[in-house]
Amino acid sequence: MPVRLIIFLTIAFFFVGATCATAEEGVLDKALPAGASAQEIIQKFTAKEKEFKNVRKRCTYRQVIKIQQLDGEKPVGEYQQVADVTLDQSGKKVKNVVFAPQPSISISPEDQYDIESRLHFTLSTDELSEYNVMYQGEQQEDDLHTYVFDVAPKQFEKGKRYFQGRVWVDDHDFQIVKMVGKSVPDIHPNKKGKGDENLFPNFTTYREQIDGKYWYPTYSLTDDTLHFRFGDAHIRGTIKATDYKCNTSEVASDGTGTGPGPKKPN
Repeated sequence: MPVRLIIFLTIAFFFVGATCATAEEGVLDKALPAGASAQEIIQKFTAKEKEFKNVRKRCTYRQVIKIQQLDGEKPVGEYQQVADVTLDQSGKKVKNVVFAPQPSISISPEDQYDIESRLHFTLSTDELSEYNVMYQGEQQEDDLHTYVFDVAPKQFEKGKRYFQGRVWVDDHDFQIVKMVGKSVPDIHPNKKGKGDENLFPNFTTYREQIDGKYWYPTYSLTDDTLHFRFGDAHIRGTIKATDYKCNTSEVASDGTGTGPGPKKPN
């Protein structure tokens, strides 16, 4: 089956408003889009995200998580988990952990949620009302021509987590193919210094078109230093989704999201 794969140069830092050009990433063209307004593009891709969101509910896959805290290049703490995400008889997702050594770094409930949600984030018509979505321009990402948007929550509802950063939307399929940013809000002690401090790293998530139609999140990486009140913490890690199977159809991926492959014809 013909596919289109992302072949992006790994960018493991968060940027908003920057114009970055590499061997595989073109210069950001900030001109208004031709042929459609920014709002029309937003409506089109969020509708497609809604469609994909419903399809992915019926998918099974393997999720592989590895997060390390580093001192220089030496790991001083680690969290690992391998789990198979399947469907029960009612169609509800069931997570079966197959490998989970005792973690040697502290993982808060918010950390756990953010780690799990990176590969699940969608900006569909369901979530659109919660976010400000600002058109930034057009940019070439390897063989993909994309529309670029900055995304930020309009407000923070207590106890709820959000994404803040930048998304790249393929101009052919009108689906998110890459996102760079972080989960927000960070958690800080109150003015009296009481309460926990919990900061969250920037990350990059790639999607891969592995069934000829939809772009599935397959690979997320982080390499960031968090500046806590009592010291810095260098966090590096990856989250991979492999062996997708949707509606009895196998759409397997090796979870790298960065390898070359056959391109879908125009």
